[in-house]
Amino acid sequence: MIPLRKKAKTREVVDGAPIVCRLAAAVLLGYALLIVLFYFLSGEQLHLRQSRGEITLPVAESGTVELTAGSVVEQRFTTEIQRLEQIDVQWGTYYRPNVGTVLLELIDLRDGTVLLSGPFDAAAIPEGGLTTLTAEEPIEGLYQVPLLLRITSPDCQPGSAASPLMNTQETLEDGALTLNGAPSNGVLCFAARGTDYIWTGLHYWEFAAAGACLLLVGLGVLWLRLRYAGRSYVVNAIVAVQKYRFLIRQLVSRDFKTKYKRSVLGMFWSFLNPLLTMCVQYFVFSTIFKSDIPNYAVYLLIGIVTFNFFSEACGMALTSIVGNASLITKVYMPKYIYPLTRVMSSVVNLGISLIPLVIVSLATGVQFQKAAILTFFFLACVIIFSLGFGLLLSSSMVFFRDTQFLWGVFNMMWMYATPIFYPESILPDNFKFVLQINPLYYFLKNIRMCILDGLSPEPAVYVQCFLIALCTLIVGALIFYKSQDRFVLYL
Repeated sequence: MIPLRKKAKTREVVDGAPIVCRLAAAVLLGYALLIVLFYFLSGEQLHLRQSRGEITLPVAESGTVELTAGSVVEQRFTTEIQRLEQIDVQWGTYYRPNVGTVLLELIDLRDGTVLLSGPFDAAAIPEGGLTTLTAEEPIEGLYQVPLLLRITSPDCQPGSAASPLMNTQETLEDGALTLNGAPSNGVLCFAARGTDYIWTGLHYWEFAAAGACLLLVGLGVLWLRLRYAGRSYVVNAIVAVQKYRFLIRQLVSRDFKTKYKRSVLGMFWSFLNPLLTMCVQYFVFSTIFKSDIPNYAVYLLIGIVTFNFFSEACGMALTSIVGNASLITKVYMPKYIYPLTRVMSSVVNLGISLIPLVIVSLATGVQFQKAAILTFFFLACVIIFSLGFGLLLSSSMVFFRDTQFLWGVFNMMWMYATPIFYPESILPDNFKFVLQINPLYYFLKNIRMCILDGLSPEPAVYVQCFLIALCTLIVGALIFYKSQDRFVLYL
C-alpha cells in the first residue's frame, strides 16, 4: 500500500509536470519574440548613446581677438568622444554688422590632417551666436587624440570683424589657448559633441543567448524541485490562478464596478479624471508658474496617468485583506489573490486612462515613433512594482491598522518627490538623491523618453527597471507569504 503522503506528492508531480512544460514553452517563446521585437524597436539607441565625454560650452566672459585677416585663434584639446559629430564655437559681434568670412578647421595633431573645415559668413553671425562644424559621417578613432581647433579669416577688416569668445577662469586638461601665436589663460568658448558605442548593445545577441541559458537553468531548477521535493511555489501559484480564474474575474469585475457604483458617468470617469486633472494642473503650472517644458500637456498627462495608477493600485491593495475578512474566514482561497485582483482592477482603469493620453498626444502634435511601443515594458514594470508594494501594504494593514493613515501621508510625499508636473532640473544638487532613490522616477522618465522623444533608453536601463520591479515583488511576496497564516488571528 502506498502511503497517503507519497500519493499526494506523486499527484502534485503529475499535476505540475504539464504546467511546467507549458510554462517553459510559453516563457521561451515569449522571450524569443521579445528579444527580436526589442532589437527592431530600439533602433540605433541599442548601439549608440550621447557621449559622456562631450565638451560643454563654457560661459562667455570676454572676446579673444578681433578676427581680422591674418589673425589666428587656436585651441588645443583632447576628447573622450568615440564618434565625433560636431564642433560649436560661440561669437561676439561687438553689437555691429560685420562683413567677411571666418574659417574653422579641426586638425589632427598626430599627422596634421584636416578633419573638418568650413567657412562662415560673418554677417550672419548674431551676438552670442554659434557656428557649427558638422561631420557628414561621425569621425571615429579620435578618443584621447590631441586635436587643434583653428579659427582664421581671409578677408575680415578692422572695425567689421567678429571675435570668438572665451572664458578666462576655466581651463582644459591637455589643452592650451593661443591668440595670434601668444599663449593665453582661459579656454575658448567651444563645444564638442558626438556619440559613444554601448558595449551591451554591441554584444546584444550574446547577452540574449546568455539570458536564454539562465531561463533554461531556472526552468530546470523548477522541474527538479517539483520532481524531488514534490512542491514549487511558482507552480502552486500558477495552479491556484488557473483553479480560481473564474473567481478572480468576478472579484476584478466587482472591484471595478464598486468604484463607480451609483455614478452617472460610470467608468467614463476613468477617461475623464486624468484629463480634468491635467487641465487644472496645466493651467496652474503653464500659466501661473510659467513652465517652459516642451509639450507640457503630454509631459504632465504621462505623469498623472502613471502615478494615479500606482497610487490607486496600492491604495486598493492596502485594504484587500481587511476588506475581505468575511470571505477569508469562511472560504478557502489563496490569500494573495485578494491584493492581486485589486491591482488587476486598477490595470483595467489604467488601460482606459491611456486613451486620453493618446488623444492629447495626437492633438498636440506628438509624432509617435516605433520606440513608443516600448512604453508598455515600463508600464509592465510599474504594474509589477505596484503589486509587490501592494502585497507589502496589505500585510502591514492586517497587523497595524494605522498603515492606511501613514500611507496617505507617504503617498502625498511620494507624489511631490516624483517629477510629475515639474522638471527634474529645478531640484537643487543636494536634493538630487530624492530622484535617485525614487523607483517611479526611473519608470516615468523612460516612458516620457519613449513617447515624447521617440527614443529608446540604453539596454542597461531596461534591466535596471525590471530588477527594481522584480525585487519589490519578491520582497512583498515573501513578507506576505511569511505572515499570511496569522491573518485570521487579527481580522
